[in-house]
Amino acid sequence: MRKSLIALSVLGFGIAGLAEVSLPTAAGAQEVKGPEVTWRLSLWGKRRAFTEGLEYISKSVSEKTGGNFKLKLFYGEQLSKSKENLDGISVGAFEAALFCSSYHPGKNRPLNVLDLPFLPLNDLDVMVETFKKVYKHPAATKALAVWNARLYMPNPLPQYEYMGKGPAPASVKDFAGMRLRALGGMGSAAKAIGAVPTTVPASETYTALQRGTVDAIGFPYTYTFAAYKLDEVAEWYTTNMSLGTSNCPIVFNIDAWGTLAPQYQKLLEDLIPAALEIQKNAYKDRDVINKKKWAANPKLTAITIAEDEMAEFRRIGGEPLWKDWVRENEGKIPAQELLDLVLKSAKGG
Repeated sequence: MRKSLIALSVLGFGIAGLAEVSLPTAAGAQEVKGPEVTWRLSLWGKRRAFTEGLEYISKSVSEKTGGNFKLKLFYGEQLSKSKENLDGISVGAFEAALFCSSYHPGKNRPLNVLDLPFLPLNDLDVMVETFKKVYKHPAATKALAVWNARLYMPNPLPQYEYMGKGPAPASVKDFAGMRLRALGGMGSAAKAIGAVPTTVPASETYTALQRGTVDAIGFPYTYTFAAYKLDEVAEWYTTNMSLGTSNCPIVFNIDAWGTLAPQYQKLLEDLIPAALEIQKNAYKDRDVINKKKWAANPKLTAITIAEDEMAEFRRIGGEPLWKDWVRENEGKIPAQELLDLVLKSAKGG
């Protein structure tokens, strides 16, 4: 796989034969002058709320540079499989990529602290600030540098819920024996209640649920379920489990970043706050649409788990698993320090 990616990288940073997402024509006065540069960003799936911040950045860099700097978004795994984006970044097959740390935990252990279940990160603004602090930790930057990757920005996801097919769970104990698409620490939490976790890539979830390969899919609520059309084949979904989230940052190839004109570097950094706000609003907009649509669907049942049961689930599937993660990683990374950083930041520290 590395060899094939290296072969791809030899084609250079200006591949012309791949399908490209059309970008808007620059409008208005050119604000940032500089050389002609084209960057490619590897994505999977289709355009959705999760990528609206990136769409804004792509459009803005083109407009503000008079079209001289283009950041082209490649959906549908055109450039790389979702689980191989870090490999592609490492060999310079493309300049930028989205990746989820829970897809390959061994490649970036420090970032996996953000994938632990039931962390107190229910608010997206708190989540973003916490992610940024972890990204700046020397252990995180060092781990990504091994893959020639530089962290650019968080791409936050709402808290996860389950959407499934078959008998609907009325309580936490009903999840025992279920095959659940549960990533990272959420998979460990699933085991704690007797479920069987699996790490199905997002692009394969529709088929997995439709065919019964899994009983339920863990995804950010509500937009992702609809984005991957799971609501078309599902029969039930949970509303109040708040299982955790997945850390899916944007990274740049270190060499590409190092040769990028300083004014373009600054432009990219300056666009982050607005991009995050746009993405947050996109989630809210989709929630309104999805909740209304699902409430009107007689074949789709909303499940609310009793709070006392959820409290017990959090008790056995939260802090004990945080401690397990620290024990498993101590000596390899400053695991306790990273966990403390997350918990302190989540409280506004």
